Amino acid sequence: MSLYTRGGDQGDTSLLGGVRVPKDSPRIEVYGTLDETTSTLGLARALTRFDDVVADLSQLQGEFIDVMGELASGPFDPAAAAALPRGRSFRVGPTQVARLEATIDRYQAERLPAKGFVRPGGSRAGAALDMARTFVRRAERRLVQLAREEPVNPELMKYFNRLSDLFFIMARIDEQREVAALVTAELMVATGTANGGATKMIGLETTNRMMAAGIAKANEIGVPMVLSACDGAGQLVELRRMEGSLPISLTLAPMKAHTAAAVRLPTADIGALARPDGALWGLDGNIPGVTLVGGGLPLQAGGRVVGAVGVSGGSVEQDVSVARAMVAAFAEETKGMD
Repeated sequence: MSLYTRGGDQGDTSLLGGVRVPKDSPRIEVYGTLDETTSTLGLARALTRFDDVVADLSQLQGEFIDVMGELASGPFDPAAAAALPRGRSFRVGPTQVARLEATIDRYQAERLPAKGFVRPGGSRAGAALDMARTFVRRAERRLVQLAREEPVNPELMKYFNRLSDLFFIMARIDEQREVAALVTAELMVATGTANGGATKMIGLETTNRMMAAGIAKANEIGVPMVLSACDGAGQLVELRRMEGSLPISLTLAPMKAHTAAAVRLPTADIGALARPDGALWGLDGNIPGVTLVGGGLPLQAGGRVVGAVGVSGGSVEQDVSVARAMVAAFAEETKGMD
């Protein structure tokens, strides 16, 4: 069978059933734009590194074949559609719309809070998904135009509207995951855990001395604190809560230690860099478990970051003073460490 038929050489094409229409008719515009969307999803599927995104995009590409088939079947006839034997014809219905909504909700639950307008391009797959979003928006506009001229399945309107929301959230999740993966990779290189290397573990004997120094400082200034220490990968090693400390400090102290280890800077310095004009603007909105509140300090030995401490309970200045006491105890403990 020849790939070309010459049937469309005069600028028209056939709908399912043989009816000939111009190639720029509204109905052809709708499913032609959905075809553009399908191809763009193929680009996103080839670029993303995340299996759940690949699976969802592949499922949609298969479903779009049926959606385009419905659109190519001519004007919507509710009575005729209801009379067709089950399985003989695909029509978008509440089930397909509900499935899109469930997928949107699943990705939305993962997304971290973000402010401001989105600038597409945070990841390669995310950029392709944003293109798909704009294409399906155009298809939706063409569908509205078609609905003014002839009957259209009302569920298609909902379906196209949900699709653009889905592609938006999928783009944001792909970007968010890529940022997290990049920071993790850089942390592994910095701590010597990349390519099978190993980072010297900070043991409890060392952290116990650090905790003792921190608690002594907290008692000196009269503020009950929560003190934490983590290893070079940001994983918690020890957590101490002084009597009378604030419950929220149990969350904040480990977050401060994790952030200082991951970014390899004091959290107060990270906060300054994360302002709108700073190099790390948006960091706390894109990576889970990150805080910009002062009181987290990295631990260095042998010229590299091998862990961090985090303190919470007082003012930023008080938290930092206790954290410094812990760092000083660590420096004394690890003199000469390779």
